[in-house]
Amino acid sequence: MTDDSPAIEAVRRTAGASDPYAREQQTFPVLNDEQVARVSEYGRTEDLPKGAVLFERGQRGVDFFLILDGTVEIYDLDDQGRPVIITTHRKHQFTGELDLFNQRKILVGGRTGTASRIVRLNRDQFRRMAGTEADIGEIMMRAFILRRSAFIVHSEAGVTLLGTGADRDTIRISRFLTRNGYPVDRLDPDTPEAAAFAEACGLSPEDARAQAGPVLRTPDGQVFRNPTTPELADQLGLTEELDPAHVYDLAVVGGGPAGLSACVYGASEALDTIVIEAEAPGGQAGTSSRIENYLGFPTGISGQALAARAWIQGQKFGARFAIARGATGIRRDGTIFTVTTEGDMPVRARAVILASGATYRRLALENYETYEGQGIHYAATALEAQFCKGSDIIVVGGGNSAGQAAVFLSGHARHVHILVRGDGLAASMSDYLVQRIDQSRRITLHCNAELTRLEGDRMLRRATWTDRRTGENVTKDISNIFVMIGAVPNTAWMGDCVDLDDKGFVLTGAGVCKESASPFQTSVPGIFAVGDVRSGSVKRVASGVGEGSVCISAVHAYLAAHPVDPS
Repeated sequence: MTDDSPAIEAVRRTAGASDPYAREQQTFPVLNDEQVARVSEYGRTEDLPKGAVLFERGQRGVDFFLILDGTVEIYDLDDQGRPVIITTHRKHQFTGELDLFNQRKILVGGRTGTASRIVRLNRDQFRRMAGTEADIGEIMMRAFILRRSAFIVHSEAGVTLLGTGADRDTIRISRFLTRNGYPVDRLDPDTPEAAAFAEACGLSPEDARAQAGPVLRTPDGQVFRNPTTPELADQLGLTEELDPAHVYDLAVVGGGPAGLSACVYGASEALDTIVIEAEAPGGQAGTSSRIENYLGFPTGISGQALAARAWIQGQKFGARFAIARGATGIRRDGTIFTVTTEGDMPVRARAVILASGATYRRLALENYETYEGQGIHYAATALEAQFCKGSDIIVVGGGNSAGQAAVFLSGHARHVHILVRGDGLAASMSDYLVQRIDQSRRITLHCNAELTRLEGDRMLRRATWTDRRTGENVTKDISNIFVMIGAVPNTAWMGDCVDLDDKGFVLTGAGVCKESASPFQTSVPGIFAVGDVRSGSVKRVASGVGEGSVCISAVHAYLAAHPVDPS
């Protein structure tokens, strides 16, 4: 830290205990002489003049730097493209944050603030050092996580998003960036700041207010008008550049709990692993506001936080992630499987784990699609909760996801109405959630109730539900409905590659494939299935994590029995 960092100094004056910048010793640690000596053995020492650029925003695969003498300034860019110092690393401090573990485009630039002596480690040297020097690696990992958290908390080094908070595309983009750990600062078109932003984007204030969709601007001046999710991922460098000729040991399709678990265990056991994920790590579990019965977290943990930890853990062991590239097909070519993805990006691997989970069920209602993203939600996180303040909302569903959503949202909404078609919750929801709902004065359970009508303009404004026993209708001013009625297996993209049951889930087990006795083996040797997409699986986060980890032993056995053809 340094006295000439006004951005951080301003934060210091208002920082609370949860602010990463307030945890200076962990966010910007100083290594001792013995630790510096050990790190130095892995790289090379360089003497650099003042102003030497070490890395720039938008580069991939940048090096790690340890400062022996002098300073290194970490900077962002203002609206005019001028450097703004975020922090200055001094003697025995080091550069980097989470993008040191992947090949995404980095978020900041770095340059020497004075004539400096530094130790440079390339990516391979850094990984070797962090894996071998475990105590130093732990210090650095904690610092990298906190630095990225600080970027997100203070909307630094990311993008500015101009868009109405309730707009479906604004929500889509905000959710995608948030779930992928990318800093975003949202401006409402009616705020004074929006005029200056619009001018910087080449828009008139009138255009900004009348825009057809959200507008994004990066610190280096790139402007995007309502991009698709894959377009946004490509432009911001969230999608790693992949070599189509490279053959991985293992491709995991799906980044939910089961897929992330397979990724972590596979990569940690020296398998060259890649995860293919359509949106962001976490899957449906990543949208859960709080999971309270997951082993080891007595106070609970959000699905997004759990997924983020697993995502970082997988990268720590060298796993690659193809984000915003949903799988569109799979075929076998000899001993190699090719998974095609959106954008026709092929991923080749010797073994595949299907962990593509399930997609949300929808209600058969008139105008339903009109209000998806404009009042109808399938996730209950802090992003959606901000739209519910001071209003009545509806949660449809009687499972754990619905219960978790209702309890969480009751802390934000005026009142939560739970609609279930059955006689109660006991048969479908964990008891601790049932008790929370029964005891809450801000939640009302409506049994034998069915949502029957949606009304509004561009946004949802009213909803009607019907008592299935009496036929009585209840209409309320409702702007937000959370639909938590389960999901259908995400298997349509697989074609006829593997055998499915009559509901579309992937069949596995000894009776499905004679070549393997693994409970996760599909009808095709070398393709395995875990988690919600697997027929007969228990639809729980913990069971998905367990299946993903255990499946790796079957992958090892298959790879050992099918070695790479030397030719």
